Amino acid sequence: MARISGVDLPKKKRIEYGLTYVYGIGLYASRKILDATGIDYNKRVFELSEDDIAAITKEIRSSHMVEGDLRKKVAMDIKALMDLGSYRGLRHRRGLPCRGQKTKTNARTRKGKRKTVGAA
Repeated sequence: MARISGVDLPKKKRIEYGLTYVYGIGLYASRKILDATGIDYNKRVFELSEDDIAAITKEIRSSHMVEGDLRKKVAMDIKALMDLGSYRGLRHRRGLPCRGQKTKTNARTRKGKRKTVGAA
């Protein structure tokens, strides 16, 4: 079982896609990491040797922010927006969409269950 950055990677998947289970690593970053370490994209996770896992871990630590550190940074960035009182910060504080979507008819996932007003 390959454990990278505190995440157990699925054994049967190709390493190219298995690395995307780590928060902060997408397909493009995964391929860049594998190119830098010289590991074939088509290798399955269970086929990796300890040296391969160590090389991937070293590459991730040196050039990528992942998992806890990245989650903390994102949370701090959102908190900074809210403290500034910017428009985006106010939308985050109210739990509404921040990126310009319309909210008259949609946005139920952000707004929650409908609250009917005036129906008797």
